[in-house]
Amino acid sequence: MNSEKYDNLRTTAWGIYEYIGKALLLNRPDLEVKGVQFNAALLMSLLTGICQGKALIIGEPGLGKTSSAEYICALLYRFPMGTIWRSEITGHPEQTEEKIIGRPDLGKLNQGEEVVVWSYFAMLPVKIVDELNRLPETKQSMILDGVDRGKWEYLNDAIVNREFCLFATANYQDRGTNTIIAPLIDRFDVMVESKHPGANLAYQVGTRESNGMLLCHGEIEEEFHRVLDERIAYHVRMERVEEICSRFAENLVKEHGIQTLSRIERQAIRLQKNKIQFDLDANAFLRFVLSELSFCHRFGQKRSHEVCEEACHFSGYLCNQIQNCISNRFPTSVRRFSQALAWLLGDEMVDLEHLLTVLPFTLAHRIQWKEETLAQHAVEARDNPLAIHMAKSAVKDMHRRYIEQSTQVKDALSVACRIAEGEKVKTIRGDHPIYWEIRKDLGEKVSD
Repeated sequence: MNSEKYDNLRTTAWGIYEYIGKALLLNRPDLEVKGVQFNAALLMSLLTGICQGKALIIGEPGLGKTSSAEYICALLYRFPMGTIWRSEITGHPEQTEEKIIGRPDLGKLNQGEEVVVWSYFAMLPVKIVDELNRLPETKQSMILDGVDRGKWEYLNDAIVNREFCLFATANYQDRGTNTIIAPLIDRFDVMVESKHPGANLAYQVGTRESNGMLLCHGEIEEEFHRVLDERIAYHVRMERVEEICSRFAENLVKEHGIQTLSRIERQAIRLQKNKIQFDLDANAFLRFVLSELSFCHRFGQKRSHEVCEEACHFSGYLCNQIQNCISNRFPTSVRRFSQALAWLLGDEMVDLEHLLTVLPFTLAHRIQWKEETLAQHAVEARDNPLAIHMAKSAVKDMHRRYIEQSTQVKDALSVACRIAEGEKVKTIRGDHPIYWEIRKDLGEKVSD
């Protein structure tokens, strides 16, 4: 696919972002990247759809958490709102596996056959869980594998989503909410807050009817429902669904002048973004960050049940302020979303600014802070919820430390590559966990 075609796809993605922000979900920018103003919740939702990611959108009730996800799903994946609404899962204590994943075909079961009637949520590539933290912890595990791999199992049958993205919303803690279990929350690539738009925009919202109905289409929705309810092979159903998606896309152009993306075009975008490389500083800084999030001098690595010694030489680094070790899903999330952001902005490489933008949102839900660290930051003036505020502060501190010694860090990594290739040179030592990690990888003793 030539560069002009990719420019057209990028223009379409920008058009979707701008249409939602201006016509459907009034908001104000709270993030700047490369001189471009964005609304963080809308940007992260768009990137989630582009790179088949998983986003947790938090915030107060009624501030557009679910709506932003619905609009992205409708325009990026070409599904009318009625079909999306029928596929959504609502978190509540009585939710069942049959509602979320599938149920037996009772007619077939009476004849001795096990045939699964799959839910729209399991089948469609767009998945929304509303109020996830109202699901009891014991029931959150029902969606773990599906959320992770797109594989849904019921009885002796299974389906696999070739393409899917997931959005979940969560209100702030109250009597009706539960803790999101660690294995599930780690599967989310990003966490972002849907904020109040301010008094003036909120006033405008109150003077007009909901624009969600603009993306409804009764006749086409009935076609979707008829095909999805057919008892035919899952992959055949999804091919027919894509045909109906194309007709809905034609209607969107005709009625609203908005271009959308086909499955083939979304795949083309992902192939293109995956080719975007990290520049030298972005590469080194991500390793620098990972070392602070996983390193423990005394115990070899961070472990959530082990406590750092008070007089540790590394008390000035993030490893001394957190309880848990960062998972391997974290760098995957950072890479995918940084590449998607670079692609959207038309940049040839991922650099530090892309990384600094994405890191707080990929980190905020994954860090378990020590109580004393939380207490220090809880009363600080801020524009973000505490988890995102602390993640932004942590990223800012790590970036400052990196800038102070970036040349030495890059030299240390370069020398390590030369040693790995057989060259007889000494490792570069320094006062940061990254240098200890380099020496470990080269088989050196690091007790000193």
